[in-house]
Amino acid sequence: MLGRNRAWLIAHAEDDLPPDRASAFLGLARRRHDGEPVAYLTGVREFWGLSLRVSPAVLIPRPETETLVEVALAHLPADRETRVLDLGTGSGAVALAIAHERPRAGVVATDVSAAALDIARDNARALHIANVEWLQSDWYAQIASDAEPFDVIVSNPPYVEAHDSHLAQGDVRYEPSHALTPGVDGLLALRRIVAGAAPRLRARGCVAVEHGYDQADAVRALFADAGYDEPRTARDLAGIERVTYGTRKT
Repeated sequence: MLGRNRAWLIAHAEDDLPPDRASAFLGLARRRHDGEPVAYLTGVREFWGLSLRVSPAVLIPRPETETLVEVALAHLPADRETRVLDLGTGSGAVALAIAHERPRAGVVATDVSAAALDIARDNARALHIANVEWLQSDWYAQIASDAEPFDVIVSNPPYVEAHDSHLAQGDVRYEPSHALTPGVDGLLALRRIVAGAAPRLRARGCVAVEHGYDQADAVRALFADAGYDEPRTARDLAGIERVTYGTRKT
């Protein structure tokens, strides 16, 4: 609010707050009291050590999604050029984390929302990360199956069931509903992503998706039905089965 660093604040701790700044602070306090997420109030959220701009146009990046980045990096050698596709990128959090850690990777990040892509592009510019291409697309709609294949496809899609009571609680009340739930059983987007990945992957390429705490068995079944080798699930820091992944058969 004041645009001052911590040292200045300590040195001026007894100063009166200007009336306009005091009014702005009280306004933020009221919004927070009503439940609006802190990330939307400050406009910033950290993910993978990167400071990202966020707004109500995008889902707020969460620590558990860093598990998705970890799985992707484990399948991306750092010593050669690779290709990555991030579906439903939102703020660009996953795509930018991967691009930051693998500067030789060419990352394509898609989202159906033009507003989300504007924020993702701004984040890329602010972080000076240039190895990401941003593309407006409804999942694979703009990704031709005969295009150059990808080494890794990742996604943190909407996966909350439409009737889940959590959608009416806490921070998620303020987040874009299309980024939280695909409707019905919560697996609609996951089905599309898993089914469409194989034609766009290199042989032995990996697809990895984040999902809900109680969806691991169902998502592993999607992978098995689609013919992926040995689908596995990685747990997040809370010990919850959070990211399921598999490799394309040769």
